[in-house]
Amino acid sequence: SVVNCNFTTKAFLPKMLEMNHGHIVTVASSLGLFSTAGVEDYCASKFGAIGFHESLSHEIKASEKDGIKMTLVCPYLVDTGMFRGCRIRKEIEAFLPPLRPEFCVKQAMRAILTDQPMICTPRIVYMVNFMKSILPFEAIVCMYRFLGADKCMYPFLAQRKEAMNNNEAKNGI
Repeated sequence: SVVNCNFTTKAFLPKMLEMNHGHIVTVASSLGLFSTAGVEDYCASKFGAIGFHESLSHEIKASEKDGIKMTLVCPYLVDTGMFRGCRIRKEIEAFLPPLRPEFCVKQAMRAILTDQPMICTPRIVYMVNFMKSILPFEAIVCMYRFLGADKCMYPFLAQRKEAMNNNEAKNGI
C-alpha cells in the first residue's frame, strides 16, 4: 500500500541519498495503470503506489542523484489465488491467461538488474496503457467490453460474496 511505501522510503531514502546508491522497487499492478469495475479500492491503492513512485522518481532526478535507480513493476493478473474467478472474454483468455508468479518474479528481477524504469507483464499492458492515454474514454469502454475486461471481476466478486455468505451461515451469523 502507499502508506507502506512511504514508511519504507522514509527509512531508507536518506542513506541512499547520502551514498548516492540504491534501488527502489515499487510493485504495483496493471490495475494501477487502468482500472475495472468492482475493485475500485484495489485499483485506487495501486494508482496511489504508482503516483508515489512517479513523484519520488522525479524528486530523485531533480536531486541529481544518478546512483539511485527506480523500477516500477506492473504485472497483469498473477495466479496467486487473490482474484480467483476473475475472467476476461473466453476467446481472449487463451492469449492472456493469469501469469505464473515465478514468471513475474523473473521479469521483475531482469528489469531491476538492468535498471529498467518500468516493467509491464505481459507486454500488451504497455499498449493498453498507451491507448488509454490517447483514446477518448468511450473508446476505452468499447475496448474493455471487447476484451471482457469491463466486468472481469464480477465472477470473482460473486464467488467471494458466496463464500462470505456460506461462512456466515456456518457460523450462525
